[in-house]
Amino acid sequence: MPEIQLIPINEFARVQHAPLTRHVQVALLADMCRANTLAMVKRAGSGHLGSSFSAMDLVAWLYWSEMQARDGQHDLYFSSKGHDVPGLYAVLYARGVLPRERYIRLRRFGGLDGHPDVHVPGIHANSGSLGMGISKGKGMAWAKQKQGDRGRVFVLTGDGEWQEGQNFEALQTAAQQKIGNLIVIVDHNAVQSDKRVDEIISLGALPEKFRAFGWRVARVGGHDLSAFENVLHALNEFPDQPKIIIADTIKGRGVSFMEHPVALAANHGLYPYHAGAPDDATFTRAYAELIERLNTRLDEMDLSQLLLETIPPETPTSSAPVMLLGEPVSQAAAERIQAKVSEEFVAQAYGKTLVALAPEIPNLVVLDADLASDCRVREFEKTFPERFIENGIAEQDMVSMAGGLARQGWLPVVNSFASFLAARANEQIYNNATEGSKIIYALHYAGLIPAGPGKSHQSIRDISLLGALPNMIIAQPCNADETRQLVEWSVRDASENVALRFAIGPSPRKLQLPQEYRVTFGQGARLHEGADAILFGYGPVMLHEALTAAELLTERGFGLRVVNMPWLNRVDAAWLERVIANCAQLFVIEDHAPIGGLGDTLLRALNTSTNLQARALHVFGVEGFPACGTPAEALKFHRLDGVSLAERIVAVCRGG
Repeated sequence: MPEIQLIPINEFARVQHAPLTRHVQVALLADMCRANTLAMVKRAGSGHLGSSFSAMDLVAWLYWSEMQARDGQHDLYFSSKGHDVPGLYAVLYARGVLPRERYIRLRRFGGLDGHPDVHVPGIHANSGSLGMGISKGKGMAWAKQKQGDRGRVFVLTGDGEWQEGQNFEALQTAAQQKIGNLIVIVDHNAVQSDKRVDEIISLGALPEKFRAFGWRVARVGGHDLSAFENVLHALNEFPDQPKIIIADTIKGRGVSFMEHPVALAANHGLYPYHAGAPDDATFTRAYAELIERLNTRLDEMDLSQLLLETIPPETPTSSAPVMLLGEPVSQAAAERIQAKVSEEFVAQAYGKTLVALAPEIPNLVVLDADLASDCRVREFEKTFPERFIENGIAEQDMVSMAGGLARQGWLPVVNSFASFLAARANEQIYNNATEGSKIIYALHYAGLIPAGPGKSHQSIRDISLLGALPNMIIAQPCNADETRQLVEWSVRDASENVALRFAIGPSPRKLQLPQEYRVTFGQGARLHEGADAILFGYGPVMLHEALTAAELLTERGFGLRVVNMPWLNRVDAAWLERVIANCAQLFVIEDHAPIGGLGDTLLRALNTSTNLQARALHVFGVEGFPACGTPAEALKFHRLDGVSLAERIVAVCRGG
C-alpha cells in the first residue's frame, strides 16, 4: 500500500482563519476534506468515494457557514443515503468533533462504522435500507417545534433513493403537519451504484412531483456555493412549509477521472468509483491531483502549502489479502490466500448458474434492486435482457411484482441484500407465500461478514424472519459447487418458495466437500472427522472458522467433527440421527443471531424424535447487534473466530 497522508486538523484551522471570502474558504475546506476522505477510504480498504465527493460542497457549506448552534436555535444535519458518510466523517474531524485516533479507524472495531451510526459523535440518525431519513427528520423537526427550538433539520438524500416509496409517504405527512423547519437536500448526481439513475428507474420531473405534495422546491447547482447560500436564505421566507433543494452535483466531484461524465465514458457506461477503495495507482493519482490543486490555490492566495501528516500502516505488510469489495480477510486467511484466489466465490457461481439454466427454463425471470453487479446478475442482464427486470431501490415493489409474475406462470428470482430483502419486504414475501406460487429469493450479503459497512448491512435476522413461513425453504451454500447444486435444485426441483443466502465474498480457505457429495434435501456433509463433539455450520465464513477450531483442537487431542448443513430450516431426522450417533455434545455456529437459525431447527428435530433426545445442543451465534470492523475483529468480538470457538467448545465439554 502506498503511503497514506492526512491533512491534520491544525491545517483546517489555518485555512478557516485565513483572510478569505467565505465561498473561497469553504471550497478549499471541502477539497481538503475530499483528500482526507480518499486517504481514509484507501486505508480502510473500502468505502464510498463517488457519493462522498458529490455531496462534499453541500455538507461543507452547512457545517462551516450555515448551521447555527446558539440559544433557541440548534440546527442539525444527517444523511439518509449514508454512502457519503466517509465525507461527513472528514468534515466532523476537521470541525474537531471526531478525535484523530477514531477518525483514522474507518471501518475498524472501535472506530467509525461504514454507514452512519448514532454511536459516532456528530451522527444524529442511523442509515439503513434507503428511504427512512425524511421520516426521521420529520420527527426531529416536529420535536424541535414543540420544544421551542427554532433550529432546522437538514436531511440529505440520494437521487436514486427517491425510488423508495417511504419518501413519498413522508412528503405528504410533512406538508400536512406544516413542518416548516425540515429542509431536504437531494444530492442529484444522476448515478446510482454503477449506472445512471435514468437507466435504472427514471425519476421524472422531480420539482413538479415535490410541489404537488405541498413542498417549497428550489433547484441549484450543487457545487455553486454562492447559489446554494442564496437558495437557503430565500427558503427561510416560508416558515410553515417543508422545503426541498434539488442540488445538481457530479458524482466523484474533485478528481477529474472520477467525475461521472468522464468515468462513465471510460468504463462503458458503468461507474467504477461508487464502492470500494481504489487500487494503489489510482489512489496515488487521485490524491496527487487533489493536493496539487489545493497547494496551487494556497499559493495564489499567498498562503503556505499544506503540511501533511503520514499515517502509519496498520500492519507491517503492504500486501494484505482482501475479500470482495475491499474487505480485509482474517490473519488465518492470509496463509491460505492462494487457495482462495483459485476458487470461485459463491456469488460468482450463482450468477453463472442462472445464465446456464435460462435456456432450458424459459419462464425463469430475474429481478434486481439496483444491485446487479454486487448480486452477480449483470451477466444475466446482458445475456437475457428481455427476462431481466430492474426495479431500482424499491424492494417492496419488486417482491410484489414477483408475486404477480409467479401467478402468471413465471419463475421469478428476486435479488437484493439480505438485510433489505428479508426485512423491508417481509410483509410482501409473506403475502406472496400465502398465494401458493413459487418464488426464489436470493439474499446476498448475508451474515456477519463483511463487517466494515456496519449493522445496517449485516444480515443476522433473515433466517428468523423467513423461517416461520410454512412454505419457505432456506438454504446457504458453502462453496461454488454447492451453490450450483442448490440453485439448480431450487429452480428445477423445489415445490416451495426458496430463500438462498449468499456470502458476498470468498472463504479464506478452499472448502472441499466430499467427492461424492450431492445436494440432498435436509442433509449435509462431514468436512472434518472427530468423535468428541460435533459442530454444525454453514456458509463459507463460519465453516472456515469451524474447521480452524477443529484443527486447533486436533493438536490438543480433541476430536471435533465439523458438519456442513446448508438447509437452515429443514432437516432429515434419519440423517441427523446417523450423523450424531455416539456423540452427546452438539454445537452449532450461526452466521445469524442465535435465535431462529439452524440451531433452533436442529433443536426441534432433537426434541420431537425419541431416537434423538438426551442430547446437549449449544448454539454460538451473533449475540446483540453485529460489530463493525474487519472480519477478524468482528469474529473475535463475537467469539466466533476459530480460536474462540475451540476454547468455548472445550469449556462446555469439560464443564468449565
